[in-house]
Amino acid sequence: MGGPTPARRGSSFGLTFATMSVTILAIESSCDETSASVCRDGRILTNYIASQAIHEQYGGVVPELASRAHMQHIVPVVDIALRNAGVTVSDLDAVAVTQAPGLIGSLLVGGSFAKSMALALGKPLIAVHHMQAHVIANMIADPAPSFPFLCLTVSGGHTQIVICKSPLEMEVLGETLDDAAGEAFDKSAKLLGLPYPGGPLIDKNAANGDPTRFSFPEPQIPGLDFSFSGLKTSILYFLQHGRAQDPEFAAKNMNDICASIQDRIVTILLHKLGRAAKETGIKEICIAGGVSANRGLRDALVALGKKRGWNTYIPKFEYCTDNAAMIAMTAWYKYQQGAFADLSMSPSARAEWA
Repeated sequence: MGGPTPARRGSSFGLTFATMSVTILAIESSCDETSASVCRDGRILTNYIASQAIHEQYGGVVPELASRAHMQHIVPVVDIALRNAGVTVSDLDAVAVTQAPGLIGSLLVGGSFAKSMALALGKPLIAVHHMQAHVIANMIADPAPSFPFLCLTVSGGHTQIVICKSPLEMEVLGETLDDAAGEAFDKSAKLLGLPYPGGPLIDKNAANGDPTRFSFPEPQIPGLDFSFSGLKTSILYFLQHGRAQDPEFAAKNMNDICASIQDRIVTILLHKLGRAAKETGIKEICIAGGVSANRGLRDALVALGKKRGWNTYIPKFEYCTDNAAMIAMTAWYKYQQGAFADLSMSPSARAEWA
């Protein structure tokens, strides 16, 4: 659970803020994390997350099992979040929820609960775009970036470079053409025989390995877009060749292989981010999303930022993975503009940026 943290807010955002206190309950259920958060006047009072360990035995998220777990978790999760924040439902001014993108069954659970609660309380409903919320995670605590800033959002399903001009004005400059960086980490881990979720395990093993021991190609994709499918294929063939020589090849070289894979993925990400910074002239640089918890990426960003003269920002670990605090923070900005959703709104597995 996250304690109270200061938010960056004021006239510099170009918004007109209400003088009265505003308390928002936010719900996140886009994948396999059931999360609820309470935000008051741009400060996160609580951020509670219930994970779903059941997917580990299947090597990935099973959508039907995820939606069922959300139905089991959502009432106690919301109750815990409210109690830990010292807030009752009568104190709420709005209810926010992730509308898109994500697993449709999971989104339906959170969306239906939030709509029912908003209707019962007679309070506004705020629909939030999951990827925009990841970007806004950088605004939860000080120090926070100044606008405009660039954000590299990296997760299991998305890899994007976004220019954030204001809390609610964003533009995607580049994105993956096929697989996401997080998927590349997890699929590589699976090829190595590591359990799900494998991305964090690659990061852990890489800390004790030599990133120059093995070489993997960098896709030559024009512009600011990404591609990771070719890299995954290269890693597959590399391991097949190594195991043909020695069945224990991966196990004997695990740390060095993980370090080499991680180094290549991080290099791909930061090369594109560096190009975006050069093209836009922006020196306020952030990362966000589940992969932003990767220590290799975090350390490399800080090092590159010092070299390039950037001001770099990285969310706390609890705000990197899917969480309701980022939904709550985004909803708070939307509340200021009266950007409320109709109770007939439907979740979407995929959605354009709002």
